[in-house]
Amino acid sequence: MKITTKTEALNIVETSYLASLSSLLWVALYYLPIGGALLRLILPLPIILLHLRRGTKIALEGLLIQFLLLFIIMGPIRGALFLFPYGILAFWLGWCWFKKKSWRLSLTGGVIIGTIGFFLRVIALSTLVGDNLWVLITRASYSFIEKFIELFNLPLFPSILSIQLGAILLIIFQEIVYVLTVHIVAYSLFPRFKLNIPDPPRLLNSLVDLNNI
Repeated sequence: MKITTKTEALNIVETSYLASLSSLLWVALYYLPIGGALLRLILPLPIILLHLRRGTKIALEGLLIQFLLLFIIMGPIRGALFLFPYGILAFWLGWCWFKKKSWRLSLTGGVIIGTIGFFLRVIALSTLVGDNLWVLITRASYSFIEKFIELFNLPLFPSILSIQLGAILLIIFQEIVYVLTVHIVAYSLFPRFKLNIPDPPRLLNSLVDLNNI
């Protein structure tokens, strides 16, 4: 392929570097025993940055390149785990902010993607380790509900249905916190790259301002 313009060259270079950076972050998140929370937080940012700088088509190419790199380095299952939800979430947030969509849309879609991705990861990792990891999640949910009942001295006994529902609600809450934090970090960081994302709704203004202090 012959490169004829500076824009084409920049598209190739930025796509390669940002896709490689995101791949490196995923490998570090998967194998390093420390820094998981920070790595999860910044993992979607390179593809989002590529989307905002170069558009939807280039971002999709970057996502494909990243998937192929991880597929080769880590294998089909571990490589594909990046897409669910981090890769798809990064593409979704990049598209929303590139199109100047509201936080309500990007947050709602991001939480849905994150929740579905969580369950897909549980299925994939259960297959890899040969054990049902959902049992561990329901045990954590039961422990949380039991402590809540003891704290308020409630005459209740959690049923299997309430434990399962509690586990799902905890997962959704976790994804809300994660996706919202990514929004706040991007809103604070991207103006330094001369990129802007839509302003948050009034309800979240105080939270974003607190983050910028």
